[in-house]
Amino acid sequence: MGRGRKNLKRASEEEHVTLQDGQTIMQVLSLRGSNLIEVMDAHGEKSLALFPAKFQKSMWMKRGSFVVVDESAKEKALESGCKVACIVSQVLFYEQVRELKKSPEWPEIFKSGIDDSNERTTPQQEKKMDKSDDDDDDSDSDGLPPLEANTNRIRPVELQPDDDSESSSDTDT
Repeated sequence: MGRGRKNLKRASEEEHVTLQDGQTIMQVLSLRGSNLIEVMDAHGEKSLALFPAKFQKSMWMKRGSFVVVDESAKEKALESGCKVACIVSQVLFYEQVRELKKSPEWPEIFKSGIDDSNERTTPQQEKKMDKSDDDDDDSDSDGLPPLEANTNRIRPVELQPDDDSESSSDTDT
């Protein structure tokens, strides 16, 4: 690695990323605080990674971002009982991720999960969009674009009741 804080901007602007021995690409699952993040590797294993202090106030990430992690000492850390198994060596930006997706270094498990994730809609969002198309009351006269969904929050799964099971119980009585 060998780069200090003053060279972080130049390193982040490089489009082509080469992985060295002991480095892998991982996806950020959650931010734990105190410079700890939970990451998932190409095999689907979850572990804790340290986000070094040199990245503070210059690099940001959110859940779903991709990072290059140095896991050369992972086995030793796990054997000694340490929960932090690896260290983040680089945060990957959109252009770098797009470039890496084309290379054989990109893990197969991540290929299906990131293609146009911002453009996908859930069936509930489609219903809301259909309702808003039907209601042309000019309630959006302020001229602002609609708000986007917050992708940093996990939404609980909403179960919709079966109308058939309710109607069959009504006919039995």
